[in-house]
Amino acid sequence: MTARLASATTATAYQREWFARVREAEGPLALVNADAPQEIFRAMDIPYVVNQWWASIVAAKRQTQRYLGLLRERGYPDYIEQYSATSLASAFEDDPDQAPWGGLPTPSIVLGETTGDASRKIFDVWDEQPGVTYYPLESAAENAVPERWWELMPHRWEEAIGSDRLDLLTGELTGLIRFLEQTTGRVFSETRFREVLALVNEQQEWNRRTRDLIAAARPCPIAVTDGIPSVMVPQWHRGTEWARDAARAFHDEVRARIDAGVAACPDERLRLMWVGRGLWFDLEFYRRFQESHGAVFVWSMYLAIAADGYLRYGDDPLRALAARFAAFSDQLYTPPWSAEWYVKEARHHGVDGVVHLVSDDARGSYFTTRALRAAGIPVLELPADNVDARTGDDLTTRMSAWLDGLT
Repeated sequence: MTARLASATTATAYQREWFARVREAEGPLALVNADAPQEIFRAMDIPYVVNQWWASIVAAKRQTQRYLGLLRERGYPDYIEQYSATSLASAFEDDPDQAPWGGLPTPSIVLGETTGDASRKIFDVWDEQPGVTYYPLESAAENAVPERWWELMPHRWEEAIGSDRLDLLTGELTGLIRFLEQTTGRVFSETRFREVLALVNEQQEWNRRTRDLIAAARPCPIAVTDGIPSVMVPQWHRGTEWARDAARAFHDEVRARIDAGVAACPDERLRLMWVGRGLWFDLEFYRRFQESHGAVFVWSMYLAIAADGYLRYGDDPLRALAARFAAFSDQLYTPPWSAEWYVKEARHHGVDGVVHLVSDDARGSYFTTRALRAAGIPVLELPADNVDARTGDDLTTRMSAWLDGLT
């Protein structure tokens, strides 16, 4: 097993230190969904915690079942959208000494799209908590679907997404800015906002280069469990010089490993793609099959969506930010947007097979699997929730049997 990436350990240490500062700070705090426009908070110097990031920490620390129990005790379901509901359970924390990283501070604002009945109800419960306000964003759709959207998004995003969707979200973001100014006393500066967006684009350009390096490298130079924190911790700090520099350091480290001939698995025989959210309750799963089958996960959505899904250039900064998120869920979950992109990425990385994590709340999973198989790529569907270990008892057995058929 190769040594861990320095960029991964550095990012994790930075996140822990940052979170400790957030816990000690006074003033407004936001809890935001991963697909929410966090750049506005960055420009206004309002700290925020990403909902799904916190759920991943809880799962990695084997605390999810305790948190789901807090929901169950209060009459809320513990089996629906666990990834989003974990943070809500933190509002009912009854033993702070057990909480990972000291526990989630109570936010003053919660921001997320209304992507479904369950997620809306989760946020409505948040809104009922003392001192917490939920600011909802609509989830719009467009009948016209662009071909090869990843080529259009950096500069031709209006064409790819549609003006009506952009009008809606731009208006909602204008309202969000006014709400934050009125409730926090912070002032929105367009000059500062433009600086944030420019740094985000620089960061994603580095991520795109890194994605392409890994796609072309034989053997794969890094473990996917290193790639995820190396790209995602800086993503949660988008719009800062630290995040941009961290993305560049990640790229340079990957480049150096390739040049030195370093392999995540020296006996690489099968290149695999992981479609779905990270399996936070069992991160060792990704390396478990290297020795037995020479199977290496060379792809996860985190670096790939950073490379293809975030770049937005344009003269209207608020509309450009709306373009980053108006179709974000489409890119990952809505066919044919998502299905065509996964096929493109599978071919780009030369994978021998795809492992597809299918959660109960997944959207479009059937079409993703169908598109990949139609492209001649073997797919193993693993039905499980990515933070709830109760749903994943036989994953290793099923994976081993499937790999036996590929070798």
